[in-house]
Order: sequence, then C-alpha cells, then structure tokens
Amino acid sequence: MSDATLHATTQNPDDFAVQVADQVESFLVAVTEVARGDEPGSTVPFLLLEVSQLLLAGGRLGAHEDIVPDERYEPDLGPEPDVDGLRENLARLLEPVDVYSEVFDPYEPRKAPVPARISDDLADIITDLRHGMAHYRAGRTTEALWWWQFSYFSNWGPTASSVLRALQSVLIHVRLNQPLEELDGLDTDQGVGDETLEIEAGRVMAQEIGAPLGMRRGK
Repeated sequence: MSDATLHATTQNPDDFAVQVADQVESFLVAVTEVARGDEPGSTVPFLLLEVSQLLLAGGRLGAHEDIVPDERYEPDLGPEPDVDGLRENLARLLEPVDVYSEVFDPYEPRKAPVPARISDDLADIITDLRHGMAHYRAGRTTEALWWWQFSYFSNWGPTASSVLRALQSVLIHVRLNQPLEELDGLDTDQGVGDETLEIEAGRVMAQEIGAPLGMRRGK
C-alpha cells in the first residue's frame, strides 16, 4: 500500500487496521513536527496529547485477540530509518525535564527506580511504529498489526506509558505551582535507588521549569 492509497476513499474508515494505522501515522507526523522546534513553548502539552492518543491505539491492540502474521518469517524491510536527529532535537527541547525516574514493573516488589530520558523513549517508540508502518504501506496489513501488537507488549506500550506519566508529572507540578525534583547530575547510565534519589535530587521550582517550556503556573 503506497502513501497515495493509505487514505484512499475506498478504505473502510471503520476497519480496525485502518483506524490503528491512522492513529500510528498521526503520532509519527505530530512528534516529527514537534521535534522541529517551531513551537517550543507547546512541546510538553503537545507530546502529552499525542502520547495519550497513541496509547488508545495500543489499548485496542492489547485488548484484541492475538494477531497471527500470514508468513512464518518477517519480510526484510532493509535498514531502519535513522532517528538520531529527532532524538537530539527532542532532547534540546526537553532539556530541563528530559531525565526522569521510572519503575519498569510495578508488580516486582522492591524494584528501585531507574533513570530514563523522554527523548530516548520517544525515539524508540517511533522506531517500533515506523517498522510496522513500512509493512502496512507495502500492503502487508496483518504483518503490520502483528508487529504493532507484539511491540506494544514488548516495548513501545510500557515505554509510552512511562513517558505519559513523566509528561503528566511535569504539567502537574507546573500547573499546581509545586516544587519539582529533578535528577541533578544523574544520567541514564547510572543506577538510581531511593537513597541516591534522596541525596542527589536537586530542588527546581516549577517556575524555572515552566518558563522555558511556556507553561503557566497555577495560582
């Protein structure tokens, strides 16, 4: 399926595959536009909206019965498109709040939080989604749905959920005028436990985070 026929009027808009593909494509286009930095003051709100909408598609894939591809082996798509430029642009836009802490599995007891980057996570999500979109545009609809469903469970679903919580937290701190703790001097190659967070986390007022990102503070 080519770009010219991706949104052809002959496609049934109520078809599950068409709806999921439309949501995936909308996310890919929107995040790419955000990364260009034309509206830096809207970066966090826009990303929050787009990730929320993507997770609706993910929820539908997760609730769907297991999708089985037509072929046993996945067709070769060639090299993956490079996402380093997008990742770097997002990192610059999100610099005050890019690093956050996350617990990967809430059902594993006593798991220490680990640092992550919103920019890295979004780039990884886009890589997964583009892979499925390549199958979809080539007319391999079942293969695309299988990949999106499989990678939703194995990677981009949990990653998008973590990013959503991080973006939500930024807006909550800013809108409610609450101090925001950041990982001061920590990076994603360091393990972060409770004591480390307590000792090394700096205090950054919401005003200092909200102003560069163009968000209003609560009264």
